[in-house]
Amino acid sequence: MSASTHYERLGVDRGVDAETLRRAFRRRSKTVHPDTTTLPAEEAARQFQLLREAYVQLADPSLRRIYDAQLIQQDQLWQQRLTPPPSHVVPPSTAIGERRPLSGGEWLSLLMLLGALLLCLSLGVGVAWSRGIELQVQPSWLVAEQTQDEPLIREVLDGVDASSRNSFKSAFASGS
Repeated sequence: MSASTHYERLGVDRGVDAETLRRAFRRRSKTVHPDTTTLPAEEAARQFQLLREAYVQLADPSLRRIYDAQLIQQDQLWQQRLTPPPSHVVPPSTAIGERRPLSGGEWLSLLMLLGALLLCLSLGVGVAWSRGIELQVQPSWLVAEQTQDEPLIREVLDGVDASSRNSFKSAFASGS
């Protein structure tokens, strides 16, 4: 039977009157008195002595006031220990577009992605250069427009159909 306060030792609430306190002491003393308990004699004597000290302390009104003040002070200290110190918490921002900085792993993945892109680009250019392929090819319509004497737009404006002068052959075989 280990109790932290005299009230718990007697099994009563803090605001009980003297009569309730006396009845609680009598009830508990029957269970822990060395002559009436099944506990070992030394343990029973110790438990009964603690119970008696609790009753003497709480039965005297002046001693009880002092004891209650000590309990209140202990409760306040306990609450202060349980309450974490106020931290400097920055409230979350509601601004749109505010971002956190990139972590080291994110920077590494971006650099690896950039490296893979540059490797692919250099391999493509290197293979094309080694095979002798032109790196920049102009589309045929642009070449045809640049080699004409007059631009196609001028012919349309003059009333001449540009498609009749620059006819082309189909790449697909006709009749198949």
